[in-house]
Amino acid sequence: MKRFAILTIALICFASLCLGQRRSRTPQKIVRLTKPQLTGTISFEEALAKRRSVRLFANKPLESEQIGQLAWAGQGITEKQRGLRTAPSAGETYPIELYFATEEGLFVYRPAEHSLEQTSDKDIRSSLATAASMQESVAMAGCDIIVAGSVRKLSGQFRNQARTLMLLEAGHVAQNILLQAACLDLGSVPVGIFTSTKQVSRACRLPAGFEPLYIICVGHTIEQEAASTSQESTGVKRAALIVASQNYRDEELFETKRALDAAGVQADIASTRIGIIRGTLGGIAEANILIGQLRIYNYDAIIFIGGLGAAEYVVHPIALNLARETIRNGKILAAIGTAPTILANAGVLSGVRATSLLTERNMLISAGALHTGLAVEHDRLIITGIGPIASLQFGSTVADAIISR
Repeated sequence: MKRFAILTIALICFASLCLGQRRSRTPQKIVRLTKPQLTGTISFEEALAKRRSVRLFANKPLESEQIGQLAWAGQGITEKQRGLRTAPSAGETYPIELYFATEEGLFVYRPAEHSLEQTSDKDIRSSLATAASMQESVAMAGCDIIVAGSVRKLSGQFRNQARTLMLLEAGHVAQNILLQAACLDLGSVPVGIFTSTKQVSRACRLPAGFEPLYIICVGHTIEQEAASTSQESTGVKRAALIVASQNYRDEELFETKRALDAAGVQADIASTRIGIIRGTLGGIAEANILIGQLRIYNYDAIIFIGGLGAAEYVVHPIALNLARETIRNGKILAAIGTAPTILANAGVLSGVRATSLLTERNMLISAGALHTGLAVEHDRLIITGIGPIASLQFGSTVADAIISR
C-alpha cells in the first residue's frame, strides 16, 4: 500500500510537470524596442489641445520606434529600483497588460525589458474588428492596442474595490497612450464597446483571468498620407484587382487584367493570402499583395472581381473600408458579377446606377442603387459589370476611366 501511494504521488508530480511544460510557451520573436524619448517637441498643454478622436486611418503600418514610445507611455518603467510605471497602480499591483496587433502579428509588451514578445504571427485586426464597435477604425489602424486587465491581481488586497481600481488604472493607461499618439502626430481613438468580449479575448489569446477593457486604434491619418503620396507621385497609372482566395470567376479577372495591361495600367492582384489562387474554371493567378496592405493613395482604381468566392469580402471590414476610402479619395471603384454586393454593403451605391448578376439585384436595390441590368454601368466614380459575358467591356471601361483622369 505504501509503495502504491508513493507511485501515485510520483505519477501526479510527473503529470503536473508535463502539463506545465505543455502550457509553457516559447515566444515566436522578441522585439527589443529602442530607448524611449523623455523629451518632445510639443508641450503637455499642446498635446491636450491636439488630442482628437480619429476614426479613419490610412492603411499604413507604424514604425517600431513609434510603437515602442506608445508602449512606454502606457506601461513603461519610470523608476527601475521599485519598478514604478508611467501610469499609477493601486498597491503597485499593475493588473494591466498591453497587447499590440499589427500586420506582423500580435505582441505583448514586457515593461521590465522594454520589449515586445510575439504571441502570434497572424494579423488579427479583422477578427478584432468584427467583435468591436467602430469596425472600420479597428480594421484599418496601423496598430490596435488592446488594454487587458486582471481583477485577480487586485482581489487579495482590495477585495470589493478590485474591479473599480482595475478600470481606473485602464483609464490612466489609455489617456497616456492617446496623448503620446498626439505628440507623435498620429491619429487615435479608444474603443470600449465590444459586441463579443469573448471573441476579443480569443483573438488576443489572453491568459486566464484577463479581460479586454479597451482597444485603442492608432495610425497615420488619411490627410497625412494624402500629402505624402502627392509629393511622391510618379505619374504611373495603377489599379488593384481584389480577388477571392479561391473560386473567383476566371473571365472576370483575366479579361479585366488584359484590358488594363493593354492600356498600360499597372495592375496588382490582391487577396487574403499571397501566392497561387485558383478560379472556378481552374484558372491560376498569383496574388502579390494582401488586401490589408493596400494603400489607396498608391492606386487610381480599386476593382472587385466576382465569383462564388467573392462572398468572403461581403462583410469583410477591410474590404468594405477599402470601397468607402476609394470613393472618399476620388478614385475609381469597380466591381463585376457578384462583387457589386460588396459595394452595396459598403454603403456607396445609394442613388447610383449599377448592374450585377441577377442574383445580386435585390441586394443592390436594398442599398439604394438603381439596378439597370445592363452589361456595364459607369456612374460617376463607380463602374459595375453584369458578369462574365461583359468582362472585356467592363475591363475596357475601367481602363478608359483610369487613363482619362
